[in-house]
Formats: sequence, C-alpha cells, structure tokens
Amino acid sequence: MTPTPYAQLAAHKFWRTGVSQRNVTEYESFWSSKWELPESAQFSTYGSCFAQHISRALKERKLGWVNAEEAPLRTPEALAKAYNYSVFSSRTGNIYTVRQLLVWLVLANDPTQCDIIETWEQDGRFYDSLRPSIEPDGFGSQAETLASRASTARAFGQSIRASNVFIFTLGMTEGWENAASGQVYPMCPGTTRGVFDAQNHVFKNYTYPEVKEDLEAAVKILRQMNPDIKVLLTVSPVAMTATMSENHVLSANSYSKSVLRSVAGDMAQAHDNVDYFPSYELISSAPSRGLFYDDNMRAVAREGVDLAMEYFFKGLNLGEEVDEQIEAIHAHIDEMIKREEAEELACEEMGLEASNAS
Repeated sequence: MTPTPYAQLAAHKFWRTGVSQRNVTEYESFWSSKWELPESAQFSTYGSCFAQHISRALKERKLGWVNAEEAPLRTPEALAKAYNYSVFSSRTGNIYTVRQLLVWLVLANDPTQCDIIETWEQDGRFYDSLRPSIEPDGFGSQAETLASRASTARAFGQSIRASNVFIFTLGMTEGWENAASGQVYPMCPGTTRGVFDAQNHVFKNYTYPEVKEDLEAAVKILRQMNPDIKVLLTVSPVAMTATMSENHVLSANSYSKSVLRSVAGDMAQAHDNVDYFPSYELISSAPSRGLFYDDNMRAVAREGVDLAMEYFFKGLNLGEEVDEQIEAIHAHIDEMIKREEAEELACEEMGLEASNAS
C-alpha cells in the first residue's frame, strides 16, 4: 500500500498524540515565529485588555518593550498607572476593534486631524471620546484634551517607527460609530463617559470582509510608516462582557472570536511580515478544561497568562530558557481552580456590567 502524506506527519500534527495524550503545558512545537528576530528586537504592544499582559511580560523579562509616552519625571508608579501610562506603548487606551486601530494610524500620520474628533464635556471637565478613561478626572479644557490626544498620536507613530515588531491583540467585532461623522468609539457613549444619543450612536458588528479590509489597510499604513516592521497578531481569549447582537452572549462571543481568528490566520498566510500567536486556542480550547479562567469564566487567570507568555517567548526564539518555567506551571496545575488572583487590567469594557439589571 502506498503511504499517504499523513504517514510523514510529526506527532504534534495528530490530535491524539498532540493533544489528548498530553497536558496543555507539554505541547510540542506549539508555536514558532516565522521570523528570525535579534535579542535586541523592539516590540510595541496595543489592542484589547489581554494585550496588557504582553506588555507586562516584555517588561518583566527586560526585553525591548517600546514606551513612547512615559509618565512625567518623578511621577509615583501608582499615579502613573491610574493615568494609564506604561499600559501600552503610548496612551491610546484599549483598542478593541481594527476600525479603532485604523483611526489611530490616520492620526499618527497627521496629528492635525485630532481636532476633528469629538470631545465630551461633563460637569465642567472634558473627556476624549477616543480614550474616555485615559484621565480619571478628565481634562481642564477642550484645548488640553486636544493637545493630549495629539501628543498620543505622535507617540503612537514614534512607537511604530521604533519597533521591529508591532503586536496587536484583536479583541472584538462589536463596536459603536457616529451615524453622521462615521467616528469610531472604543465603547458605547454613555457607559464610561459621554451621553448616549440613539439618533447618532449606532451599533456595528463588523463582518469578516470588513475586519479583513480594515486589517489589510492597517498593515499597509504600518509598512508605510516603517517598511521593515513585522506585525504579530493575537486574539484575546477574554470573553465579551455583553453583546448588542440578537444572539445569546455565548454565541455572540463565539462569532466574534471566530471572525477575528479567521482574519488573523488568513493575514498571516498572505503576508510574510504578518504572523499569528495562538493565545486564544491555548486558553479557551476544550483541552484546557476551563482551568485558565477565573470563576467568572471570562477573565483569564494568572496561570493561563503565565503559560501563554512562556509559549510566546519560547516561540520567539530569542534565546530565553523557558522550559523550567513551563515545568513549574505544570507542577502547580492541580491548584489552579483554587487560586483567585487576577491581574488588575485597565479594561473599559467591564463598565458594561454596570448596565446589567439582572
């Protein structure tokens, strides 16, 4: 009998030998970057809440994390954190959708366009509609709001030009736009700041073609700003807090993550400068048995974050010794359900839960 091509496959290509007969901490050849990166590689990080874990992991390992918008000199660490410094590579706040990413790329190329984006006034304080939670107490004036937005736009551009790798975590397909201007919002106006207007604020659930088109445009602009930059995509395993679609939140979350995962995979196959790291699969797939989620079954537990980051850095081939760290996680896997520790992330989407009257 002539052997089929499957006879030549490695063990990790089969479900039985690659998954069911292994613990999730023992996956072989789980992921390897398609690029050869120097140990001095510089990374910028943006995206949804889960992206903050990547920022922290890069800093903890003293690797090249780009911080293009640092807090003012001598600012206490707690105060800097409260004002969203050193969360992402500039103070964009969470970027949940690719359409939001496109807005920031446009502003980075032309910061003068920052003036046409909405500002919101409430009780004598001013808030940035692109970053409603960036200043806990708001800004003192509209001019101050616009100046801060422009400063972040410039820093965003600087982080791109200073990076070898632009890491973007895709979060959701659901978002909100202004019906008249087309402006994209990070959150539904009125949930954190601003006032909801049913006539002007419209819900959008971006489809696969829309997300793909937006991401193609984003990669093109990134290459224009930095011809050598590489784009590493991930999909956040953090489930959505609420859905405005017609579906149950469980089904809506599956749709959203499936679209993002499909787009990311197709982009990685189509472009040599785009790659995908499967954090979503590692945390949320059935073999993980839900062990890597907190009790709310939405937020990722610290053990899950640690495991994802170890596979991430191992796959980057930067010369780090991570096998012992993965074994240490494996040794404590029986205690995962009992642990309640969770990272405090700057996650505006959690504000939606305040609307839950049930």
